[in-house]
This record gives sequence, C-alpha cells and structure tokens, in this order.
Amino acid sequence: MPFELPALPYAYDALEPVIDARTVEIHYSKHHATYLKNLNAALEKYPQFYEWPLKKILGSLDQIPEEIRTAVRNNGGGVYNHNVYWFCLSPGGSSAPAGKLKEALEKKFGDFATFKSEFEKAGLTRFGSGYAWLSAKPGGELVLHSTANQDSPLQEGLEPILVVDVWEHAYYLKYQNRRADYLAGFWDIINWNEVDNRFSAIK
Repeated sequence: MPFELPALPYAYDALEPVIDARTVEIHYSKHHATYLKNLNAALEKYPQFYEWPLKKILGSLDQIPEEIRTAVRNNGGGVYNHNVYWFCLSPGGSSAPAGKLKEALEKKFGDFATFKSEFEKAGLTRFGSGYAWLSAKPGGELVLHSTANQDSPLQEGLEPILVVDVWEHAYYLKYQNRRADYLAGFWDIINWNEVDNRFSAIK
C-alpha cells in the first residue's frame, strides 16, 4: 500500500500563539501532503518499497534504484521529517525533560539552558532551508546538529529525538524574516513526553 498522511494530532489553531492556524494548515495540508504524493509517485515503478518502513528507506538509500533515489531522498525525507516535527509539538507544550533524557542533556550540555541556547543557534545558523535536530547515536549519546533541505538524521545513522523545521513556510506568515522569534517561542509548544519516549526507545 502507498504511504499515507498521518492525522495531525491537534487542530490547526491549537499551537497558537506560537504558530498560527493558517501556517499549520498550509504546512500540513499542502507542503507535507505534497511530499507524500511525490514520494508515492516516485515509488510506483518499484512497489516493493511500499512494504518498507520509511525509516528503512531513508537509512538505506543506496538500495533504492538510482533513477528514483533523489526523488525518494527529497520527498521521503519531507514526509518523515514532518512526521517527527508534528508529533514533537503539543498545544501549550508539556512537561520539561525528565529522567534519562534530562540526565543525558545535562551530561552533554551541562545544563538545560545551554542546550536551549545551542539548539536555537543550530536553527538560526542553518543557511537556507532545513532543520535543527537533537538526535542520538546508537547507545543514546546525544548529537545536536542541523540538516539541509529534507535530509534526515537517518542518513547519518542517527535517531531523531527533537526537531524544529526552519524552512520559511514553517514560520513566515507570522514571523516573516524573524526566525529567532519563532525559535524562541518553539519551547512553549514542545511535547516533551513524545521527545522522552523517542529517546527511551533507543537501544
């Protein structure tokens, strides 16, 4: 079966005032949906890959036929990255990081304030379009990094934990060129329960 668009876990206006309803609607129903449509179209000649989890596809791009590899990389990444992004967000946010994730953050960055500053810096200094990520290596060591366009941490052998989308379509209607303001507000809508669950699942 072709890949499907996961249901958004909240209403379009649920992330206000940090992200406005119109931005969420366009971002999800147009951008995210178009990546999905293009991914499915790219795989039509090779329907066996519909049976692969998207994580496996993005982590094994060398096994994807060359004639569709770029389309799968770009559009598959667009689907997967947005899947992670939407579920890392929650209306009004949720509890701060706790337990093993809190310990890992403090071990890597010293304290949460330093991590927060470094994460915002990663998003602010990503030239052009892309994402800032908190990812983890196998075994759980945290990695703070950014990727261009629709590239995914999976291509680097990393497991995504938290992501912020810094493509202009993620924030421009409300913030215009003020990416720093968007990044500063991002902390108010993070679903730390989801982030903690993603970290806890790493082996």
